[in-house]
Amino acid sequence: MLKPVIMAGGNGSRLWPMSRKLFPKQFLKISSDFTMIQETVKRLDGLVAFEPVTICNEEHRFIVAEQLREIDKLGQIILEPVGRNTAPAIALAALSEIQQGNDPVLLVLAADHVIGDIDKFQSVVNTGLEQAEAGKLVTFGIVPTHAETGYGYIRKGKVVSGEMKGPDSTLTNGLESLDAEALESLDAYSVGSFVEKPDLPTAKEYLTSGEYLWNSGMFMFKASRYIEELGKFRPDILNACEASLKDTSSDMDFIRVDKKAFESCPDESVDYAVMEPICSAEDSDAAVVVPLDASWNDIGSFSAIWDISDKDSNGNVHQGDVLNHDSKNNLVIAENKLVATVGLENTVIVQTKDAVLVANKDKVQDVKKIVQQINSKGRTEANLHRQVYRPWGHYDSIDFGSRDQVKRITVKPGEKLSIQMHHHRAEHWIVVSGTAKVTNGDEVFLLTENQSTYIPAGVVHALENPGVLPLELIEVQSGSYLGEDDIVRFEDRYGRV
Repeated sequence: MLKPVIMAGGNGSRLWPMSRKLFPKQFLKISSDFTMIQETVKRLDGLVAFEPVTICNEEHRFIVAEQLREIDKLGQIILEPVGRNTAPAIALAALSEIQQGNDPVLLVLAADHVIGDIDKFQSVVNTGLEQAEAGKLVTFGIVPTHAETGYGYIRKGKVVSGEMKGPDSTLTNGLESLDAEALESLDAYSVGSFVEKPDLPTAKEYLTSGEYLWNSGMFMFKASRYIEELGKFRPDILNACEASLKDTSSDMDFIRVDKKAFESCPDESVDYAVMEPICSAEDSDAAVVVPLDASWNDIGSFSAIWDISDKDSNGNVHQGDVLNHDSKNNLVIAENKLVATVGLENTVIVQTKDAVLVANKDKVQDVKKIVQQINSKGRTEANLHRQVYRPWGHYDSIDFGSRDQVKRITVKPGEKLSIQMHHHRAEHWIVVSGTAKVTNGDEVFLLTENQSTYIPAGVVHALENPGVLPLELIEVQSGSYLGEDDIVRFEDRYGRV
C-alpha cells in the first residue's frame, strides 16, 4: 500500500507579489492550467490508488480542500496549529495511519515542485518503493544539471540495487508499462552523507565528481519505520506528536490536533531529525537515495519560471496582456493590466492588482528582502492579495477610503456566508448577477440582478447563493472601522465561529 503525503506548507516569499503568505506558490498555476498542488497529486495517476494525506496550516485549509476537490482527489487533511517543519508533519501522517491500523509506505512530496517527465518520475518512485518495502528509508536525489549553490546535496555511497527495466516489463503497484525511451537502469545507493548548501567552487567540484545529487526533499518509507527511527534519534519530537494526536477533532474534511501539545514540539526537518543521524549510525545502508533525472524544478525564484517556460524568438516569456519592443530574455507576468516593455533585457516584471515588481533576473533571489521590508512597515501586501479567497468564494477589494470600502463579492453556488453582525460599519449590497438569499434582521428575502439592500451597523445578517450559477454582487461598506476583525459570527457552516 503506497500512501502519498503532500506537504503543503510554506510562504513562497521569493515569488512575491504572485505568492503571498495566505495564498503561497503551491496554490498558483505556474506551469499548466492546474495549480502546483494539483499537479503534484495528478502526477501520481496510475501509480497510486489512494487519496493523499495533506499536511497544511489552518489558514490554508479551505484552499487546499477546494483545489483537491476540483481534481477529485480530496483525502484526509491534517492541520498544523503552528509550523514545526517536516519531521513533525510527517510524524503526524505516519501516526495517523498507524492509529487506523495501517502501515503503508509513505511517499512524501512537496506541493510546490515541477516535474516535467512523469514517466521517469513514476519509474523512479517504483524503484524507491522496492527499497521502502524492504525497510529502507528512501530519499530521492536530483541529478544536477549545473553547479547550484541554492540546494543541499546528497553524496552517493555504494550501489544497493539496480536492474534493467525492459520495454515489455510491467512495474509493480499498478504502474503501466513505460515506453522504451523512458526506461533505464534504475539504481539505489546508500546515502554517503548529506551536505549543506556549498559555495560555487565546491558546487563545481560536486558536479564534476558525479558523486553528488541535489537534495529534493522527497522521501519514501514505511510509516512504522519512520516512527521507529524518529523515536530512536528524536523522541522529543515523537512524544509531542503522539500527545497532539491524543485529543483530535474532526471538522468537515479536516483533522485538528491538540494545539498546546503540538506547540511544544521542536522545529526540525526530516533531514536533520532522522536521515542524517541514520547515515552516521553503524547501519549505514538503512538510508538509500534513488537518483531522479526528470526535469525537476522547485520553482524557487522567478528565474526558475523563466527557465521552464516557452520563450519567443527573443527569449521572452510573456503571461497576460504584454507588448514589447526591442526587449530580450525577460519574464513579464501581467495579471489584469497591459504591461509594455521597451529596450529591456534580463528583467522580471510581475504586475498584480495591488503591486508591481521590477527586478533584474540575476537578483530575483533577493525578492524576499522586499517582503521583509513590507512586513517591517506593517503593510498587508505580503500577506494578502487584493482578491481574497474564502470557503464560500472570494472577494476583491476594488476601492477604499478612510470611511468607505467597495468590494466585488463572488459566492459559489449553494454556499453561504456566516450569520454575522458588525459593530462599526453598515453595508449596501447590489446584485450584479445571480440570485441572493438575504437575511437582514428579521427579514429573509431574495434579490436578483440590479436589486439591492441596506444593512445597518449592529443588524444580524447573512448572504447565501441558492442558485446553480455564481452570485456576484457589489458591497459598499461605510463606517468608522472597516477591518475584517469587525465580524461577530453567530453561526457558520465552515467552523469559523
